Amino acid sequence: MRDVPRQLTVEELEGLFEGRTRLVERLAREDDPLTRARTLVHELSDDEKREVLAAHPAIGQRVGLSARSAAEQGADHDPLVLAELERLNAAYEERHGFRFVVFVNRRPRSAILEVLRDRLDNPTAEELETALGELVAIAEDRWRRG
Repeated sequence: MRDVPRQLTVEELEGLFEGRTRLVERLAREDDPLTRARTLVHELSDDEKREVLAAHPAIGQRVGLSARSAAEQGADHDPLVLAELERLNAAYEERHGFRFVVFVNRRPRSAILEVLRDRLDNPTAEELETALGELVAIAEDRWRRG
């Protein structure tokens, strides 16, 4: 496990947050960027919040995943699970207007189905902040694991 650094480059942060967004560029200028990310994500404009969530792949996505995301999402390729994830992801995005993000934490995709079902009917404002917190937890875990 690695300690959280005092500074990270844009390139390092891109890998942790799945792309170059305005959040990543701001964090690269911060001391202790991952600690700062915990509060900064909640201070972003709604457009910036949606941008950073859109950069992250959908759970169960089959193509276009980074190697890191593919490994984190596991090898659960059950077609029924993948179809249900696709259906629920679409329902979530239609309801809330942004991508469902969850810290998988090495759970199989089938275990994420229950989380997605539980969060689907949450108020959108609450869900937006939850998704952003999950996004930061993913980045922190990625840093610690290397």
